[in-house]
Amino acid sequence: MMPRLNETYFENDMNNNQHITSLFRPDVQRLTGYIPGEQPQESGWTKLNTNENPYPPSPNVVNAICKAATSPLNKYPDPLVKHFRELASELFQVDPDWILPGNGSDEILTILLRSFVDAGESIAFPYPSYILYGTLAEIQGAKYEHLPLNTDWSFAPGAKQIARRSKMVFVPNPNSPSGNCWSDEELHSLIPEKGIFVLDEAYGDFRDSPHRGEFLQSEFGKQTVITRTLSKSYSLAGIRFGFAIAHPDIITGMRKVKDSYNCNSLSIAAACAAISDQPWMQKNKEAICKTRTRLAKSLSEFGFDVMPSQANFLWCTHQEKPHSELFEQLKQRKILVRYMKFEQAGPELNQTVDGLRITIGTDEQIDTLINALKEMV
Repeated sequence: MMPRLNETYFENDMNNNQHITSLFRPDVQRLTGYIPGEQPQESGWTKLNTNENPYPPSPNVVNAICKAATSPLNKYPDPLVKHFRELASELFQVDPDWILPGNGSDEILTILLRSFVDAGESIAFPYPSYILYGTLAEIQGAKYEHLPLNTDWSFAPGAKQIARRSKMVFVPNPNSPSGNCWSDEELHSLIPEKGIFVLDEAYGDFRDSPHRGEFLQSEFGKQTVITRTLSKSYSLAGIRFGFAIAHPDIITGMRKVKDSYNCNSLSIAAACAAISDQPWMQKNKEAICKTRTRLAKSLSEFGFDVMPSQANFLWCTHQEKPHSELFEQLKQRKILVRYMKFEQAGPELNQTVDGLRITIGTDEQIDTLINALKEMV
């Protein structure tokens, strides 16, 4: 019987361990890696830290998954995910060949980097924002630059010049962690001269006026890719399903790069059922937006500065209470929010920006948070 490998085995073989580490690509060795929000496995937590939808998906989703589970799972799924593409094309008013499904929108972002950005080339994205863009660039051996933001989260002077010379520009709209949206005019000014513009709309359904593909009809449409996810507004974070919307020439090229069968049968069934039940999604969205307004009012009364949000979360700061301490005090009460700290942020690239990003939960969850803050602040 082979001896069981354990930590002691590797401690006794440090030379071999160091040799294995050295086999990684230099870009991977230097990589810090993206760190997602905490996911406690035990019950009893009020979880407001990872922007999940607090409401269940459409009942049609569960029925579709159960039906798919009785189908021949020994067979590969549809590699082109035709049925979902047809449904999404109706919603976004484009032809099905404008749609590329993926294993979450993060996979779509990975496919974009692999498709268009060579090692040594440069991408750009706002900062503070979604830091995974930088991680994906480092994995690819690419460079990245930040599009500087003012204290009101508008683009600072110099952002346009950086974007125009980049091979790829990522702009999440609404942005995370701030929740703000930039106008189409501002977005158009950031489209690179010879590159791809990625409009990351992970939170797009929570906007007052969500895009429905019209941005692609502009003069820069052929350079633009819109990315979407079903994790947020459709309550399917556990399914992992997202998609890209772009000109067919872009989709055709990206399809060469994706995994052969990148979406499994159960996730396809769930995604098709979810996107077909728009009334269910809209009902949950309206509930979240109503609770978002109530929470923003309460936070303001507690002395927080709250950024107006178009997403399913709020970014707030406090002038007197250290944010890290507030985070820890809430965690001691089994309430999780996201404490975020961004070094070298702002136009001068020498500021530190930190604050709390709070996911909009159910009314009961938000009441738990508010009652805790009453004691703390």
